[in-house]
Amino acid sequence: MGIFDIFSKKQQEDLDEGLSKTKEGFLSKITKAIAGKSKIDIEVLDQLEEALVSSDVGLNTTIKIIERVEKRAATDKYTSSSELDKLIKEEISNLIIENSKSDITALEELTQGKKPFVLLVVGVNGAGKTTTIGKLANQFKLRGKKVILGAADTFRAAAVDQLSVWAQRAQVEIVSGQMGADPASVAFQTVEKGVADGADVIIIDTAGRLHNRIDLMNELSKIKRVMQKIIPDAPHEVMLVLDGSTGQNAIEQAKHFTAATQVTALTITKLDGTAKGGVIIGIIDQFKIPVRFIGVGEAIDKLQIFNAKAFVNSLLK
Repeated sequence: MGIFDIFSKKQQEDLDEGLSKTKEGFLSKITKAIAGKSKIDIEVLDQLEEALVSSDVGLNTTIKIIERVEKRAATDKYTSSSELDKLIKEEISNLIIENSKSDITALEELTQGKKPFVLLVVGVNGAGKTTTIGKLANQFKLRGKKVILGAADTFRAAAVDQLSVWAQRAQVEIVSGQMGADPASVAFQTVEKGVADGADVIIIDTAGRLHNRIDLMNELSKIKRVMQKIIPDAPHEVMLVLDGSTGQNAIEQAKHFTAATQVTALTITKLDGTAKGGVIIGIIDQFKIPVRFIGVGEAIDKLQIFNAKAFVNSLLK
């Protein structure tokens, strides 16, 4: 069995370690907000709001959490700060789990019924997009899948070079064009080769420029159109990669990309190097798009399938 088949003890340990900075700051702020309190009053709610906003949960999601806590407190009796702490954590947990829509627990489930499975990856430069592609390619390869990468980020030479390094590392094929080549042409050639060679998985990298929405929409729409000449229902997934260490900026990026194209899945990277991991709560709540993977370390096996219950256990327990 591969690392994605079950949520193992090691994965939970990796998740705990990766979220340690976020957890330390997040829980300490909640504890401070209710210290010495035995009931939910205006002061507690104000301090809780400040704690959540400063943890990069986001104002809209913070308001929802406050409303849930206030409603719960109106019907239940609490006599200690520990009981208040439990109440608050339960409501945050419920919000995360209720809004988490990722429906895969093993990597094969992502590609089930599609051969080749076509994954289009979008996101700004520096978010961990190319690294995510490389790690996914390696995991598919280790499971016996034939993988082809398409270097359709043709506006930045470093992007093609970086993807080529990952292709060599994962021992998978890559299709690339000259600097400045039409991204849609590279995508077409990649899908064409993938079909001809009997590939199981095709992963297409795209330009990491956060240019205006019209240009972004036109470029991605063209890539989709040319791929559909070969595979009518391609791409099967449009994955947006967001850098969790950027806090609220990740939410702004998600707004831009979801306005420009139909994003069907999210990957949140770099959660291990930041105390801003609370942003994932806001992302889950606001966008209602499945979070497929989270990055909790640089190692190749530290890209995990997102498990909402495991995430809650790691962050709030």
